[in-house]
Amino acid sequence: MKYYARIGQNEYEIEIDGDALLVDGEPVDIDLRQTGDPELYSLLYDGRSYELLVEEDRYHYGVTLRGDRYDVLVEDERQRRLNAGRRLPTLPDGELAVLAPIPGLVVKILVEAGDVVEEGQPLVILEAMKMENEIRARRGGTISRIQAQPGQRVEQNGILLMME
Repeated sequence: MKYYARIGQNEYEIEIDGDALLVDGEPVDIDLRQTGDPELYSLLYDGRSYELLVEEDRYHYGVTLRGDRYDVLVEDERQRRLNAGRRLPTLPDGELAVLAPIPGLVVKILVEAGDVVEEGQPLVILEAMKMENEIRARRGGTISRIQAQPGQRVEQNGILLMME
């Protein structure tokens, strides 16, 4: 059976076939046993003994080893295929237009050309149906041009600004 474990930005493919364990295609010789409490494990690896505290929450695990905690996401092959279908498409690199999601009045531009912005940062205040809406950056980048001005009416999908 194959599993995929993600720790931070690192991902590992783990294959278990009987007593054989492969990590990223390489055989690994370990002995892992539960000791007493449900969350406490003893691990023998490379001639050394380690104690692990493992807290499980569905597919997420909190693993404490030598006082350091690691958050681990584990997926089997079926769960990985299901999750791949749920992921949002990645935004393209290069220039990206920030569009008005609804028709409205530009109240305020919160950035200037040349500003470096982070994902989720508010860029424009757009008023529609007497409500002010924050238009936020969908990814990090640099503002290359401002297309709209305060007081300007914009249509749905009208370009507010461009970012790289």
